[in-house]
Amino acid sequence: MKTCIFFITILLIGVSCQKREADVIQQTFLQKRTPVDSVKEIIRESIVEKGSFEWKQLSASLLWAAIKNSGGVVSVGYQLKEVPFNEARIDLIQIGENGWREVSDDLLQMMLKSERELNPSLTMDELIVWQEEVLPVLNVFLKNSKTVDLLLASDLVRYVEPMQYDTALLTEDHYRQSGCSPNLPDLALTPGLHYGVITPFSKASWNYPDHGILDAWRFVSGKGIKVFLIDTGVSYAQENLGSAFNQGFSGARTLERIVTLPRQRFLGVINVGPVETPEDRCGHGTAMAGVLAAPRGTDGNVAGIAYNVNLITCRASSDVFIDEAREVKGVSDAFTRAAQLADVRIISMSMGRITVSSQIRDAIQYAHAKGKMIFCAAGTSFSFTAGWAGVIFPASLPEVQAVTGVQQQSNFTACENCHSGPEVDFVVVMERANDHKTPLTVSDRGDDPSTIGGSSVATASMAGMAALVWSRYPSASRDQILTMLERHSSYYPLRHSRWGWGKFQPALAVD
Repeated sequence: MKTCIFFITILLIGVSCQKREADVIQQTFLQKRTPVDSVKEIIRESIVEKGSFEWKQLSASLLWAAIKNSGGVVSVGYQLKEVPFNEARIDLIQIGENGWREVSDDLLQMMLKSERELNPSLTMDELIVWQEEVLPVLNVFLKNSKTVDLLLASDLVRYVEPMQYDTALLTEDHYRQSGCSPNLPDLALTPGLHYGVITPFSKASWNYPDHGILDAWRFVSGKGIKVFLIDTGVSYAQENLGSAFNQGFSGARTLERIVTLPRQRFLGVINVGPVETPEDRCGHGTAMAGVLAAPRGTDGNVAGIAYNVNLITCRASSDVFIDEAREVKGVSDAFTRAAQLADVRIISMSMGRITVSSQIRDAIQYAHAKGKMIFCAAGTSFSFTAGWAGVIFPASLPEVQAVTGVQQQSNFTACENCHSGPEVDFVVVMERANDHKTPLTVSDRGDDPSTIGGSSVATASMAGMAALVWSRYPSASRDQILTMLERHSSYYPLRHSRWGWGKFQPALAVD
């Protein structure tokens, strides 16, 4: 298992000289920049030098600048007084019990009193952005810098973080690179080169033989395993992820489509727009669901790697970059929802962000403690991350299996724009070296396949392969299955510093 590499340079800043010294150091070093520019530069330098950025690295003044300039939506993690917080057993916490409820109420009352110094008419409903039912976390609107100081000084507080600052890292051009696409059919696919035709009348993507998936299908199809896919939803117009989910060699399995992405809130007022639905408005979630679980059917479309799994698709974000506050809430709720479903074995998420979100980390630790196997994408560069961002959050977490994509050649070479690094656990072949064609998946509608690339498709593919193995050994634990994945990968027993265990061969694990 990989070691957490997060850089912690400044302890919680709440007392006398430590707080003043941190402010002096950062303000002197960055005196020629605005606070917002200073925060951006610290984030970039931390990721380049240490591999990640956590908000506890900032002084109180710069933390407040980040909060103020990103909408004021804050995530506050709390704990019991004088009781060490056990991250590994966060699943045992019941926030409705007396001790936890008292801490939550005390913090909320303290924040409300402080915020009323600026707005005497403020109500608790206006202070609280979203209610939390599982994690020891509060999501609140803050406008008073003194409130942040009070929180940082409290021994009941684990972290104080802006939920939406990643949005400030983007320009308008960057928003156009959010990972969304029309997900249209690829009309340049050649049979025998980009896919093979298999019974009953389906397509197998060109990269399946690189992992021996066709050989594994002689024994397994993912039957009996449930996968929880956290992404941007699925297209209602794609019947292979709807009414035709069971067809051909795929049958007697279940498909659920849910949404955890909350409605937007501004200044305590819920938007008057429509309620969010599970429908994909991005194209990315549909593509991931197709790679993982599309039916091996009779309509000529592509067969997913685990074509007989039970699937839950969860729309937790509006696009692939988890930058909005509501997307942080949607993703954390998705992980806790998956964790509480006893029959879910695998969680797959091909999304990420630049800065660490402790709220999402809490949710992932909760799911991990519940025995779930979690796969996350190592990252696929946008223009503003190319060349300096390594394995992104949350794939960088030790509780997560980080996956990236490589080209189809003997020596591993990262796919175009795919991130890699010491946190990577597995690689998936997903880019042809000669024509750069990427794997097949289902398009948003119809039976003509599209193609999808990046570490995203590698992650969904690896989740599908894990489901194949688990369906062969349904009584095995997560750690036992993980050992099989490692043992039947190309670098075992030595872990590579950039490619982890390497390329997995499910046929070797199930034969």
